[in-house]
Amino acid sequence: MTSLGGQFSAKRLGDSPFTIRTEVMGALESRGLLRRMSDMLEVLMKRMDILARLENSTEFHKGDEARFPLDRFQPAAGLMERIQAIAQNVSDIAIKVDQILRNSLLNGKVMEGRRDQCEVPRDPKYPDCAGKVEWMRARWTSDPCYAFFGVDGTECSFLIYLSEVEWFCPPLPWRNRTVAVPSPPPPPRVQAAFRRDLARLLELIGTGKESLSFMKKRIRHLAQQWLRAARRLEQKLAGRQRDQKHILIHIGFLTEESGDVFSPRVLKGGPLGEMVQWADILAALFMLGHSLRVTVSLKELQSHLGVPPGRGNCPLTSPLPFDLIYTDYHGLQQMKQHMGLSFKKYRCRVRVIDTFGTEPAYNHEEYATLRGYRTNWGYWNLQPTQFMTMFPHTPDNSFMGFVSEELNQTEKQLIKANKVSSMAVVYGKEASIWKGKEKFLAILNKYMEIHGTVYYETQRPPEVPAFVKNHGLLPQHEFQQLLRKAKLFIGFGFPYEGPAPLEAIANGCVFLQARFNPPHSSLNHEFFRGKPTSREVSSQHPYAEEFIGKPHVWTVDYNNSEEFEAAIKTIMRTQVDPYLPYEYTCEGMLERIHAYIQHQDFCTTSSLPPSPKTKIPAMQSSPSLLALSPNSTHLVWSPSAGRAPQAWPPVASLQVWVSEPQHTCTETCRRHGLVCEPTFFRFLNKEEVFLQLSIACDSTEYEMNHLYPAVAENVHECYLQKEPLLFSCAGSNAKYRRLCPCRDFRQGQVALCRDCL
Repeated sequence: MTSLGGQFSAKRLGDSPFTIRTEVMGALESRGLLRRMSDMLEVLMKRMDILARLENSTEFHKGDEARFPLDRFQPAAGLMERIQAIAQNVSDIAIKVDQILRNSLLNGKVMEGRRDQCEVPRDPKYPDCAGKVEWMRARWTSDPCYAFFGVDGTECSFLIYLSEVEWFCPPLPWRNRTVAVPSPPPPPRVQAAFRRDLARLLELIGTGKESLSFMKKRIRHLAQQWLRAARRLEQKLAGRQRDQKHILIHIGFLTEESGDVFSPRVLKGGPLGEMVQWADILAALFMLGHSLRVTVSLKELQSHLGVPPGRGNCPLTSPLPFDLIYTDYHGLQQMKQHMGLSFKKYRCRVRVIDTFGTEPAYNHEEYATLRGYRTNWGYWNLQPTQFMTMFPHTPDNSFMGFVSEELNQTEKQLIKANKVSSMAVVYGKEASIWKGKEKFLAILNKYMEIHGTVYYETQRPPEVPAFVKNHGLLPQHEFQQLLRKAKLFIGFGFPYEGPAPLEAIANGCVFLQARFNPPHSSLNHEFFRGKPTSREVSSQHPYAEEFIGKPHVWTVDYNNSEEFEAAIKTIMRTQVDPYLPYEYTCEGMLERIHAYIQHQDFCTTSSLPPSPKTKIPAMQSSPSLLALSPNSTHLVWSPSAGRAPQAWPPVASLQVWVSEPQHTCTETCRRHGLVCEPTFFRFLNKEEVFLQLSIACDSTEYEMNHLYPAVAENVHECYLQKEPLLFSCAGSNAKYRRLCPCRDFRQGQVALCRDCL
């Protein structure tokens, strides 16, 4: 006879009739399940009854009682009582379920009638409703996510989805909606505390890719510098309260879906600049005490965001659990593809790590399309300061940066004592960079011993001359030792704007680089073609040229052999100390990211310029918040303006200057020892500002143009900006003189004004 246990042994645990099932059951299935449960309990009761009768049988007790101890069957009576109680409960449940199912069938018929009777509402507050319903009729099966949210092809399911999951239609009056109960105030935010150890961060980064291994090695190598920098910044902030942010870091270019061309090349001389920056971003955010999640796969991204099953056309299943998301262009594209309408809702929380920068003219989708600025990147309609660059070359974007290793005074003195004045190291790990450089190398070889770090597997690359001592690809610490001996670090024009020149200068080298004439840009150079910037690059490393300069950095015309040779001779005689700008130290980066997290808020609506229909004649303008400087050359924030508006940077740092024709605001501010600050454009986008600067305007128009506000002086026409996303420090034209918002900056920290911290 088959035992009761045997009846279940062949089934999965989830198939037991006593197991709660999570899927939705129909009426017949529910009744059948309860009937099977009742039958099973009846079998149990019959078998327990047989045992009870055996217990009372006289024949059962014959023989040695030790062989059949009575206490084996004493619990049977209690067990029988419990089984009888369960059976009664199941019977009661079956009756109640039957009643519920009968009522639900009746209600279902009524509801089905309502579902068939749904009409598309004509509500002027929801002008897109009818069009969205029409789209759903034709396309609701195109993505499984609609069925996930309950869409089944009926009109009512369309309207329920479009009113409760999305927001294109008004709520249906017959839908059960609970009365809104005031939610309790949110609990106090956890305060961020500077961390004292990086071990947990290394766990968060994970394993499985050479790129991740590289980043973890870098973090370990700089760990003590991060810890010392965090202690110094903590003292500087003097116990200031900081909310802990929940931050998602999604490194999109390392995902398999984006191709991940970087990881396989880490050990073969491939570019490491992006991974250097991401490692430092991770370390800085972690040391500041924020809660991090790190992803390098699309699947993990979808899981962390709460993406519903399907093809990405539906919103997220729950509110976004992150205050901030740091990603790159690849990750931004992945988020847009999988977040549906939630991307538009939450994109204000995104920060995009963008090496070369994205100018406003390329960022504004409509303007970029109309004016020929559309590229494969750009056109995201983000606030331009949501893009974060490796160097401070584009004031319209935020400067994120990275760090270089900082030396103490003892190390600096040791380096100076051991420098070899006739030793040069070439900047370029890939053999292709050396191609065609024989002329420069021959001149350099007359004066200096040349060292290279070109990757090769078996044979020496033919592009590297025999007189060059090639060390092959070196680990970072060995490369640092090479730089500490060398006098010269020389670039041959590529790669652009990498971290290595700063590392060389920090280790006491002079950096020699080529001047580009004409400058390289997206208009004349293949490397920059398609990048969302019109920036003209005057040398291999513009930051080193403009922000550091001589004696640490020499920029010369490599096509002029005499100038090139003279520079080498002078460099050999020049004594320089190791130098690292403060903004590229661990403390400088911590300081900068702290300020961004505390003060940058792109999710609140900022004041917009007045529309053309409401513009005020100049003579009727409201009192200006700006005043002429004492020397009457520019405008400053008026001391009599009363309470300053809530703004970051603080408006007290604002200065308004007028550019020369063909000059950008970036150049104009720099000429006055200042930095262009795009968040201040809204304060000078007014007619009265032209009057205060004694600029005559025969007419004033609002238009969408990234050069405005500006004046065409030859015809006395003034222009104000119609679209705030187009306020731009970049861009120039021979026709216009631009109104430029400038600010001061902290010594060694160009991203922050003097009172910004």
